[in-house]
Amino acid sequence: MSGLKVTVVGGGIGGSAAALALLRAGCDVHVYEQVASKSEVGAGIQLSPNATRLLHRYGLADALGGVAVKPSHVEIKRWDDGRILGREELGRAVEEAYGAPYYHFHRADLLSILTAALPAERLHSGWRCVDVRQTNAGATTVFDDGTAIDSDVVVGADGIHSVVRKVLFGDERPRFSGNVAYRGLARAERLTHLNLEHCATNWMGPGGHFVHYFVSGGRFLNFVAVSEQDSWDRESWNDRGNVADAKRCYAGWHPQIHQILGAVDETFKWALFDRPPLSAWSVGRVTLLGDACHPMLPYMAQGAAQAIEDGATLAACLTGIAPAGVAEALANYETWRKPRTAAIQLAARGNATTFHLVDGVEQQKRDAEMAAWVGLSPRREAIFGFDAERLQPAAPLS
Repeated sequence: MSGLKVTVVGGGIGGSAAALALLRAGCDVHVYEQVASKSEVGAGIQLSPNATRLLHRYGLADALGGVAVKPSHVEIKRWDDGRILGREELGRAVEEAYGAPYYHFHRADLLSILTAALPAERLHSGWRCVDVRQTNAGATTVFDDGTAIDSDVVVGADGIHSVVRKVLFGDERPRFSGNVAYRGLARAERLTHLNLEHCATNWMGPGGHFVHYFVSGGRFLNFVAVSEQDSWDRESWNDRGNVADAKRCYAGWHPQIHQILGAVDETFKWALFDRPPLSAWSVGRVTLLGDACHPMLPYMAQGAAQAIEDGATLAACLTGIAPAGVAEALANYETWRKPRTAAIQLAARGNATTFHLVDGVEQQKRDAEMAAWVGLSPRREAIFGFDAERLQPAAPLS
């Protein structure tokens, strides 16, 4: 294989998808993941057409369809009485409008498909990056065992606590959002009496919200139970949770929420962090991707989708580029991506307020706006209709 030699630090969803895009662009790509065996515990993920369109181009349509759930719609419910506040069509309506499906996955299922699509010799597990150095002629990634890997480009896809970001821009702690999430899975057969549809459901109430949807071909119901908390002083950003504690957070909420929680064997508690948009992502031959540069709260269901978009745009910017042109290409990548990801980051942060309104005037105004939703929401066009490979300006979010 000819073309630029690229080192991707981080073998999660964003790094693996970027590697697939870069391989298609003719780059000589290797991915280095710090854990020996990548796993995702009790975590669902939603992928909208702006991301699934790209993954289908990478030849993954059949594999994705085999483990995904295609939700028919998204519905918003009131926290106490279950009244439906709003509904937006997904399913066939979205696929016809945007040429790609909306999917629900278990993260482990999605990650397995992405990594299986990479040639085995290009994915290296158990490699922990400790430094990145560069000259005008190239970049060197240094690992904890002293190994140094030379390449033309280094991509930091190593998450919110990115070592590559720290090397480029210094140490800066992410912002605790004041929100924590209990996450977990319930076997579908334990909930058949609820007659739940294959849709995404978001219960909104004072100080929290509760999301659930099916994953793994419908075998499990994934839930995300978000509540507000003043601080997070643990070193780890996730921890094993207690179902009883989760239930206490939803005292007085609709009985269906408690039935879902009662069907769960274990739950994990996650502190939700983000950052304000960075002023820069790249220095010379080194750049960032996904949560390393734009971590966002999961209230737009766009975190993974934007990382996948990053990889597609990065590959487009590096296509046909000689080593001497790398820095300019990475500057172009950043220019194309930053406005879009910043807008989505800030919109997700705004939803942390919108989703958690106490009953009153603002809540009534929100509910009235949601009640006006009919069919396929035009609010989705700027997100779902975007094609990250085309190097086009992003439309403003409505």
